[in-house]
Amino acid sequence: MIKVNCLNPIAKVGMELLPDTFGTTDNFAEAEAVLVRSAAMHELDLPESLLAVARAGAGVNNIPLEKCAEKGIVVFNTPGANANGVKELVLAGMLLAARDIRGGMQWVAENKGDAGINKSMEKAKKAFAGTELKGKTLGVIGLGAIGVLVADAAVGLGMEVVGCDPYLSVSNALKLSPEIKLVKSNAEVYSRCDYLTIHVPLLDDTKGMINKASLSMMKDGVVVLNFARDLLVNDDDMAEALESGKVRKYVTDFPNAKSANMEGVIAFPHLGASTEESEDNCAVMAVKEIVDFIENGNIKNSVNYPACDMGVCNKAGRLAVCHKNLPNLIAQYTGAMAASGINISEMVNKSKGDYAYTLLDLDSPVTADAIAKVKAIEGVIKVRVVK
Repeated sequence: MIKVNCLNPIAKVGMELLPDTFGTTDNFAEAEAVLVRSAAMHELDLPESLLAVARAGAGVNNIPLEKCAEKGIVVFNTPGANANGVKELVLAGMLLAARDIRGGMQWVAENKGDAGINKSMEKAKKAFAGTELKGKTLGVIGLGAIGVLVADAAVGLGMEVVGCDPYLSVSNALKLSPEIKLVKSNAEVYSRCDYLTIHVPLLDDTKGMINKASLSMMKDGVVVLNFARDLLVNDDDMAEALESGKVRKYVTDFPNAKSANMEGVIAFPHLGASTEESEDNCAVMAVKEIVDFIENGNIKNSVNYPACDMGVCNKAGRLAVCHKNLPNLIAQYTGAMAASGINISEMVNKSKGDYAYTLLDLDSPVTADAIAKVKAIEGVIKVRVVK
């Protein structure tokens, strides 16, 4: 029985996909697989039994990726599973920034005791007038699962859309409306947009990317939307831009002590993926990733090990090896199998940064002697008999 520990509640629709050979445990120390949403794992002692961690969501800041990689623990996330939920909130953010919906609602709440509210509102509503999205230009930086959906939806609203993503995948490019203008640099996006939305990961070169320099390239009165990561925006520079009128509204799903107190900020308490559908989609994807990895050794959507897929094993045995990305390891694996009298019928080796992963399909069951030989090879982190 494979023991699965849930550090957070995981949607029932996902947990129901666990096969009968899997069972849940409340004891993290004995877990072979972990499902997590927001629980912090950095201070946890990772048990030797742990094979995989699946985050029911895209961000993995709460998981010690390097520590897991060093121990041969494959970490998965669920990119795209919550994309529609985030997309819809981005659209809501644009509408809230374009029209003073919040101010109008507040006026109604404050005047609900007025018996003649239906008449007085006709005079009051001019204070809450806004603009339409149609005909405005939306700049989209980052055309991954969420960015593509936002860009296409904006086209449907009659907006002009300019996008930039040097890492745009073929699959996402095919999903983009032909009306979207792709440019080569963020600077081109900054100079053209009335609304700017960012959908990039938090990396060393994206941290604080919305700052005094980038803001200076934008139109006066631009609306900036951040539904990706808080630290992509420099708070002090944004406060200055809001005060000067350079930025008309800053819409963020990541308020902090500074931004929550700025005039001109529309903030949500990290609601992007907080829909029943997103939580269900993330749970389903996370569970499927864990099951395929445990049962077949396949890796899909890992953030610390490379993608590797050999389907369902139809040979006598399958061996999975997590190892450092070093030269000559493959030759040593084949040598170890040959020395044990085992023929390799098929093999896949993939690498990602400092780490690599190898699957070996074997014509005969793997022996304890063969496993010991592989484990003894320098650079090998974890060896697992899948079949």
